[in-house]
Amino acid sequence: MSKALERREKLRSDLILAAEGMIADRGLSGLKTRDLARQIGCANGAVYNLVEDMDELILRVGSRTLHRLDEALSAAERAGAPSPQETLVRIAIAYCDFAAENLQLWRALFEHRMEADKVVPGWSIDDQMQLFRHIHQPLAALFPKRSPEQLGITARSLFSAVHGMVALGLEQKLVAVPLPALREEISGLVRAMIDGLIARAM
Repeated sequence: MSKALERREKLRSDLILAAEGMIADRGLSGLKTRDLARQIGCANGAVYNLVEDMDELILRVGSRTLHRLDEALSAAERAGAPSPQETLVRIAIAYCDFAAENLQLWRALFEHRMEADKVVPGWSIDDQMQLFRHIHQPLAALFPKRSPEQLGITARSLFSAVHGMVALGLEQKLVAVPLPALREEISGLVRAMIDGLIARAM
């Protein structure tokens, strides 16, 4: 690799890390090109020689966040559980804890909106969909007769329920729920949903 390419890759990496830090500190709305350029030591316009646009930059930061979330969910799985149902509970709690510990970066995953005519790149979609395996695998153990398509719908439904509780519970408003109570409520929700699905399958 030439020196010029090495410098560009270094600047690109610095830009993504700077954007990650800025979002973590200020939230997505606090991400400013001018501040990023100043932080990494380049001209304002040079930022767009490193990434296509702000959408790509935000998605690159999101990819890093998703990879760290993947690691947190994998660690919850490796901790071991007596049943697939309890594995799902541990994954849900790990998701809640990750969101609480990385609040602004986690929020940015869902707050970011691309323009209607722009397509989300395949690598970003892959990063998102990869996480569903953590839910899909224990569901497959619980419901071996279900098709992959049916399991996928159930996985998304379960995620949506947990995500909704986390999103509302971590709101810094009147609807906020103390984290220990939120963990308990999420555990109860996941167990109740799985018990209900098992009962329906009988």
